[in-house]
Amino acid sequence: MTSNQIDFYRRLARMLAQQFGPSCEVVVHDLEATDIDHAIVAIENGHVTGRALGGGPSHVVLESLQGRGEGAELKDRPPYFTKTADGKILKSSTLFIRNDEGRAVGILSINYDITLMSAMVSELSAFVQTRASAEQEPEEITRNVADLLEDLLEESVSYVGKPASLMNKEDRVRAIGYLDRRGAFLISKSSERACEFFGISKYSFYTYLNEAKAEHEDASE
Repeated sequence: MTSNQIDFYRRLARMLAQQFGPSCEVVVHDLEATDIDHAIVAIENGHVTGRALGGGPSHVVLESLQGRGEGAELKDRPPYFTKTADGKILKSSTLFIRNDEGRAVGILSINYDITLMSAMVSELSAFVQTRASAEQEPEEITRNVADLLEDLLEESVSYVGKPASLMNKEDRVRAIGYLDRRGAFLISKSSERACEFFGISKYSFYTYLNEAKAEHEDASE
């Protein structure tokens, strides 16, 4: 993002937060930051998620960076549910900031704490309904990149369907491929943590990663 863009979106974030009050977090990520671990260039009401200026990426940011070469496929996300580690329920929206060529260079996100309102809705629903309706499972917003990486590692375990300690080579290739597609290896020192998590050497890690990339490319053809 250019300095002018960052300045504009900082002012926009401040205005939106003032408009909607302290329950509304507005955060701007720079997708062109030299250090992705510190992608947050503007944030208002950071107490909502526990994040701060200079903080790391969310799941949405990592996925955007991973697929940024296919800019046409990056779409703004209308309101969806997320949650924080301490249990807050948020109504979130994501807008991609683009340059003159249409390339995604940043993200503007709004996260509104609706925990209290959700509780009120649940109470009212229980009172007026006889059968509960299914609810969307909210995505989790992590406070820092270390937590985000651990979340992704656990997701890879669920994806494969067995603990890391019981995985064979094929399982580890699938898990590492999943992590790569989710953008996990954009996080600093993530490869070292993955080696530790899966109990493999650095050489094996890169061998599995290359195999996973090749399999994914073959499946896409």
